[in-house]
Amino acid sequence: MPRTALIAGSTGLIGSYLLPLLLDSPAYGRVIAVTRSPLRQSHAKLANPTSDFEHLGTLRQQLAADDVFCCLGTTTAKAGGKAGLERVDYHMVLDLARTARAAGAQQFLVVSAVGAALRSPAFYSRVKARMEQGVAEAGFATVHILQPSLLLGPRAEPRPAEDLAQKLAPLVVPLCIGPLSKYRPVRAEAVAAAMLALALQPAAGVHIHHYPFRP
Repeated sequence: MPRTALIAGSTGLIGSYLLPLLLDSPAYGRVIAVTRSPLRQSHAKLANPTSDFEHLGTLRQQLAADDVFCCLGTTTAKAGGKAGLERVDYHMVLDLARTARAAGAQQFLVVSAVGAALRSPAFYSRVKARMEQGVAEAGFATVHILQPSLLLGPRAEPRPAEDLAQKLAPLVVPLCIGPLSKYRPVRAEAVAAAMLALALQPAAGVHIHHYPFRP
């Protein structure tokens, strides 16, 4: 029986690749994409509730799904500081997880980042680790946490540091072998494809995935 997918962050780098994959997948009869503004596309499977992600609880009935795909994320610069980053990468992700779980979702897949650790010297990595911990404790039967390194792909907004890193990526890739493979830059569409593949082969429990991502 076709399932229902819920995706947040469908207009971002990974989400923009994942949404069409979900819509094309015969495993899903309905795809709910919650966005800040209405999407400029229509599809027989697509439902598109809008939200500022501050009061997701008010949309609980509209967010009822089997599998949740979370591609929410920002940068300190774009968010206007550390508080803004924490608001998006921690609070919004956890609100989504808790609201979706209360509505009956059994599986949660989320994009984190390589190096996430509660005692990391980097604020970004600590926020990601706290998010992972919160999602793991939200009560889902299955949680898949993907920890990519540098994401390759076109960004809607300029990110000078990431643009430079993408240009240097070909020099770094040959060094990322063996235990360092998880630090290899990865294309956003590959992460999206991995999320779908993992969702279709669920395994109970909490699973953390590094590059190369395999179901």
